[in-house]
Amino acid sequence: MAISEDRLALFEEMREDELDSAALYRALAAASDGRRRDVLARLAVAEERHAWHWEKLLREAGITEFPAPKRTLRTKVLAAMASLFGADTVLPLVLRLEANDAARYREVAEATATMSSEEMAHGRAVAALAGEGKGEQIARSEGRHRATAGGALRAAVFGVNDGLVSNILLILGVAGGTSERSIILLAGLAGLLAGAFSMAAGEWVSVQSQRELYEREIAVEREELAAFPEEELDELILIYQAKGLSEDEANALAHRIMRRPETALDTLTREELGLGPGDLGSPWVAALSSFGSFAVGALIPVLPFLLGSGAAPLAIAIGLSAVTLFVVGSAIAVLTGRNPLRGGLRMVAIAAVVGLASHLIGRLIGEGVSV
Repeated sequence: MAISEDRLALFEEMREDELDSAALYRALAAASDGRRRDVLARLAVAEERHAWHWEKLLREAGITEFPAPKRTLRTKVLAAMASLFGADTVLPLVLRLEANDAARYREVAEATATMSSEEMAHGRAVAALAGEGKGEQIARSEGRHRATAGGALRAAVFGVNDGLVSNILLILGVAGGTSERSIILLAGLAGLLAGAFSMAAGEWVSVQSQRELYEREIAVEREELAAFPEEELDELILIYQAKGLSEDEANALAHRIMRRPETALDTLTREELGLGPGDLGSPWVAALSSFGSFAVGALIPVLPFLLGSGAAPLAIAIGLSAVTLFVVGSAIAVLTGRNPLRGGLRMVAIAAVVGLASHLIGRLIGEGVSV
């Protein structure tokens, strides 16, 4: 089947880009030593292998002459920077380029099935060389870092906060327009149910969509592992070398992992995609948790209207909400490593400002409707 001129031009462009990337990696290797030099040299070979794929397609289309590849200005500048200041100055920029290449391959039908995942693996190798990801490991090992701690507690605290703030603002707005307890109570209960169901539905869709995406990525990885075991083996070796193992150690470890298909799949998805087959969350658990935490928060300003009448319920609702907001703000501050007193007071102050605005706007609307 004849290939269009546009398609041939794309193949030539892809070939040139791969050779350009290979030249950049070789320049970075020349500016490095030891393990880093070996890894960068392997990355250059991998890019040249990709270039050969596009050259093969061009040859099959009848093209037999290929001009000497020209280095782009970007590669020349990055190579010069690496030579003058060291590879460390360039690796973060190369990491972004690899991410772009991985996305690009997914859009080109003639790319092999492994090219996109290989570029992702290259990105992880570059990230390991650049020291990316070490901060998270340090945060886990040092108790003073809170960024990765208390995931479930964090979600619950923020869910309660969302429910409380949204419903107290709704109640204050409605109370500004009417003093009828039944109307305020109806609005509060409606806000509780609408918000809780909305949060649950949104969380279910979000987690389910993410789960489906991850399952698809894992399925693709399983197919690649079955169809291209040698390429997947090379990716693992490259990643482990980038993490600090010698070539012999990386080879031995990668071969040992690849002898067990399920272990290999689990390892490859973790190393290439940053996830594991057993790490996918349940959308139903996420939805129910979101519903429950939001409902608990939203119920607090409604309770006084369920138990009392007159002007007292509104004052009690404001007081209960202020106390709860102080506790929530303090908890959020603790989770983020900040001063709990300041966090609690800040939360109350912000809620007071927007609550007053909601009440005044509700009063204006109520007066306008009654005219």
